[in-house]
Amino acid sequence: MYDVIVIGGSFAGLSAAMQLARARQNVLVIDAGLPRNRFAEEAHGFFGQDGRAPAAIMRAARRQLRRYSTVELISGEATSAYAVDDGFAVTLAAGDERLARRLVLATGVADELPPVPGMQERWGSSVLHCPYCHGYEVRDQPLGVLAAHTMSPHQALLIPDWGPTTYFTQGQYEPEPSDLLTLKARGVAVERTPVVELLGDAPALDGVRLSDGRIVEVAALFTAPRTKPATPLAQLLGCEHEDGPTGPYVKVDQWGATSVPGIWAAGDAATPMHNATLASAAGVLAGIGAHQAGVRSATST
Repeated sequence: MYDVIVIGGSFAGLSAAMQLARARQNVLVIDAGLPRNRFAEEAHGFFGQDGRAPAAIMRAARRQLRRYSTVELISGEATSAYAVDDGFAVTLAAGDERLARRLVLATGVADELPPVPGMQERWGSSVLHCPYCHGYEVRDQPLGVLAAHTMSPHQALLIPDWGPTTYFTQGQYEPEPSDLLTLKARGVAVERTPVVELLGDAPALDGVRLSDGRIVEVAALFTAPRTKPATPLAQLLGCEHEDGPTGPYVKVDQWGATSVPGIWAAGDAATPMHNATLASAAGVLAGIGAHQAGVRSATST
């Protein structure tokens, strides 16, 4: 039986595993190999890693983890998990099970993009979600914000710091009167006719076609997709969730502890704020929290 199984091998999961490895815990990292950031060529705004490919960052992290004799990393999908005496059992897609006293869920989220033709093939290149991650690379070009939920006007207020901006309401997400005044002051054009198609040779973007046939030039389009848990594991294990602006996420305390004793969660699956640096930091906290809980458990028996 492992001390901890970490499910998910991206920034949050590998950060949690590093803390546990350095605490000399027997750790298993299970990674399905489908990180949310796989569509992005580079990571930005991550201290010391700016401009590196996310895959390269994770390869380096795995290489560093393998130096610790108590760590095992396997490629595979964890399809279910349940409580057993003294811990948890995790079932892999191949059919075998692994046991651990504690779990760290760093399973991430899946994005549901607005249903507009041309979005998916540009996701991570010219269709973007985070201006702090990607805005600098598309600076000083005509930019757009495609509304997807009630927080979209707030996103449109930010984007002019990177370039001239058009906010596309899609006929559904009209800004509040106070927001309209601020958008006007920021120089944001508000377009209420829905976008029906993205134009240009993907993954590049030349503009968008509106439902009335007009074409608006944009070089990059920001949107905040709906999100859902990438796996049902947290729900299967009974972890409480909260409703975020883009979708549900696992409810955790300041150390990443979930509502289920013995289970921690970190990264995009456990916060409404999605950012690589924040995911890594949350993984650090969850790893430390899982280790310290084990110490308390051992000394109380």
